[in-house]
Amino acid sequence: MAKTGAAASKPETKTKPKAANGLPKKSKLILGLMGLTGLITFIGGLVLALYAFVNYRYETTPDISPQNIVFTVEKGSGLSRIAGNLEEVGAIESAVIFKLVTKLRGNESQFKAGEFALDLPVSMSEIYTVLSEGKAILYPITIAEGRTSAQIIRQLNDYDWLRSEEVAMPAEGTLLPETYLLPKNMSYSDVILRMHEAQKNVIDSLWEGRAPDLPIKTKQEAIILASVVEKETGIDGERDRVAGVFINRLRRGIRLQSDPTIIYGISKGEILRGGDGKQRGIRRSEIERKTEWNTYQIDGLPKTPICNPGAAAIAAVLNPVKTDDLFFVANGQGGHIFAKTLAEHNKNVSEWRKIERQRKRGSQ
Repeated sequence: MAKTGAAASKPETKTKPKAANGLPKKSKLILGLMGLTGLITFIGGLVLALYAFVNYRYETTPDISPQNIVFTVEKGSGLSRIAGNLEEVGAIESAVIFKLVTKLRGNESQFKAGEFALDLPVSMSEIYTVLSEGKAILYPITIAEGRTSAQIIRQLNDYDWLRSEEVAMPAEGTLLPETYLLPKNMSYSDVILRMHEAQKNVIDSLWEGRAPDLPIKTKQEAIILASVVEKETGIDGERDRVAGVFINRLRRGIRLQSDPTIIYGISKGEILRGGDGKQRGIRRSEIERKTEWNTYQIDGLPKTPICNPGAAAIAAVLNPVKTDDLFFVANGQGGHIFAKTLAEHNKNVSEWRKIERQRKRGSQ
C-alpha cells in the first residue's frame, strides 16, 4: 500500500506526574509512611523505656535510713492521698511513680483501711503489698460476759482509737462478749456487726449438738435462758449446774424465780440505787411487781434476754448438767449452794441471811 502524507509519527508516551520536589507521589507516600512508622516506633520505644525506668524505681529498695513507722490508711482514702502521705513520711521517694504504677497495674482500689507497720527501707511494690494484703495492726477490746447492750455501747467510748458514731441500740442478747482484736478507726457499727456475727456463729454451732428433749425449742429461747444463767453466776464450774436447775424448773412448770430478771424489769440491767446513790437490794414490792421479765411473777422465760451471754453460758444451757437440783442460793464466797428440796433450800437461805447480817454489821 502506498504511503501518503508525512511520515507516521511515533505514539505518544505518558510520563508519571512528579511532585514539586521531583519524587513521584507514590514514593512520597511510602516515605511518609516509613517516617510515621519510625516515629511511632521511636515513641513506643521511649514509652517502654520510660515504663521500664518507672517500674525499676517501683521495684527497687530506696537508699534511705532504716526505720520502723506506723502508717495509717484512713477509711475512704484515695490513691492520691495515700501516695502523698507515703512520700510525706519518707516511706517512698516519689508519689507520682507510686500512683502511676499502681494505676497501670489496676490495683488502685485494693487498699485496706487501718494502721500498718512498715519496716523501711522497702520498695514501693512491697509497701503496696503491705497496704493491700498485709494485716493491719490490731488492738484488743474485752467485753465482759453479762453486760447489757447499752453497757457495751458505753464501753466502746473508752476506746479513743475507735471511730465514734451514733448507732442504733442493738437488741438485747445479740452480741457476743469476748476479747476482739480490731484495727484502729474501726467504726462502732462495724464493731457491733463483728460482735453480732460472732454470737450468731456460736449459737449456730452449739445448737447442732444440743442435748435432746430440752424444754427450749428455739435459738432465741436458748439465748434468753443463757442470759439468766450468765447473770446468776460468773463461775465457769457453775454455769452448767445453774442451767440444769433452770431446765428442771422449766420441765416441771416451776417459775424460774431469778433475781436478775426482777432488776432487768426495773432498770434494764443497771445497778439499783437508793436515794443516797448507793447500791441497794431488791425490795419486796419489786419482787411482787409484775413485769415482762420478772420470773417471780411470770411463767417460763422472760420476754427478751436480760444481758448478752457469753459462749460458755450458751453452751451450758444447751448441754446442762443432769441433776435433781431445783434450788440454789449464794454461799457467801462467790458461789452457790444447791438443793433438791424446798426444806433444804430454806435452810441454805437461812445460812445466807446470817452471812448478810454479819457483813452489814461489819460495815457499820
